[in-house]
Amino acid sequence: MSCISRISLVKLLQPFACKASVKFSTAASVDNVANTSYTSEIEPIISTKKYLDEHKFYIKPRQAWIENLDTIEEKKLGLITLHPDIFGALPRVDIIHENVRWQQLYRYVSYANTKVRSEVRGGGRKPWPQKGMGRARHGSIRSPLWRKGGVIHGPRSPTPYFYMLPFYNRVLGLTSTLSVKLAQDDLHIVPELEIPSDEPSYMLELAKERKWGPSILFIDNNDIVPQNIAIATNTINHMNLMPVYGLNVYSMLKHETLVLTESAVRLIEDKLLFHLNKINVIVK
Repeated sequence: MSCISRISLVKLLQPFACKASVKFSTAASVDNVANTSYTSEIEPIISTKKYLDEHKFYIKPRQAWIENLDTIEEKKLGLITLHPDIFGALPRVDIIHENVRWQQLYRYVSYANTKVRSEVRGGGRKPWPQKGMGRARHGSIRSPLWRKGGVIHGPRSPTPYFYMLPFYNRVLGLTSTLSVKLAQDDLHIVPELEIPSDEPSYMLELAKERKWGPSILFIDNNDIVPQNIAIATNTINHMNLMPVYGLNVYSMLKHETLVLTESAVRLIEDKLLFHLNKINVIVK
């Protein structure tokens, strides 16, 4: 291709390049491309991170769109790179089930109770003499052999079902669930949880427009969330806010859509990568 033809081809592709860059902007639309100068454009967000174990990747890092919350219509603000060991792990359904079962049982206490023979009312005297009556020997009418007697090996309250799941089973449960959410397109990433209105109708319209839900879990790196989204979701039972240190398998599966802030994603990666690669030293 000659130099003149290359220059003409670049001139032909300039309007398309302009449109491709403007569509990432939240301030400009494609309709007013002609009125938008190159200096006023908003550059798309490209969130990348240098990982220490990049040389050991056997699969490519995952990528996801960074979306906005300041408008009801969905706008792609850029791309974020995700660690494949956290968001691209092999989904272990058995580990996920173990985590869900553990979370359901560790806070469960059974209050079912039965009385033993010493707790049943009555039966203090021997019903008949030991010998001479021709009847079977009995010492109390509240024996477990008798009707309305005590119960042997029955449930005794309170009975806790608490147990601790192995540590790495809990870590693998988080990585498997996050990977499943991303693969099923149920994980969305936003820069922050700021919204322009505190009306619940805004969040309902936003979820309907973007086909989120019916239940949505918002995760931020702080336990103090912006005021507007806290007020807007306060009366909506199927939208919940949670700090990143409370993230768990049961809550992620209970909600169909998971929305993470960019800072929460990086904090989750740092914490889980630390536990996946740390060396346990046993001091005797």
